[in-house]
Amino acid sequence: MKPRKMMVMGVSGCGKSTIGRRLARTLGLKFFDGDDFHSPESVKKMRVGIPLTDADRAEWLARLNQLLRDEPHVVLACSALKPEYRVQLSQGVEELCLIYLQGDVETIWQRYQQRDNHYFTGRSMLESQFSTLVEPELGEALWIDIRQSPDSVLSDILNRLPSPC
Repeated sequence: MKPRKMMVMGVSGCGKSTIGRRLARTLGLKFFDGDDFHSPESVKKMRVGIPLTDADRAEWLARLNQLLRDEPHVVLACSALKPEYRVQLSQGVEELCLIYLQGDVETIWQRYQQRDNHYFTGRSMLESQFSTLVEPELGEALWIDIRQSPDSVLSDILNRLPSPC
């Protein structure tokens, strides 16, 4: 089987973990949530509403890049907010398919308010993610509108996946 590597990206609360898990299960791939790889120090900062800096993210991005290089069949949920993060994440990774879950602040904020037990809290943290986000170029990623149901999001992804993915 040819390696299949996918990264579901977007701001916190856009559905990366939910959609990533379902996509991995549907395609028979392993799923990893990038949030599980943050350092304890970074999690503490986010719990009290302090946005992470590029320095905070450096080791995290390196761990995720190693994961993508080591796992032949994987779906990774990761914010990948900036082009330089995406470059670091994909360094040495063949044919990484990027799936961008695109949404607006209001849609995602409504979803946030229904979440339980997540360390990433507060509208200011969400707005910080949007101010950091540099959306991928149209040819760099599949753009998926998250205003549709999770079933429709998954179907949209599956119908639009390029053959190398």
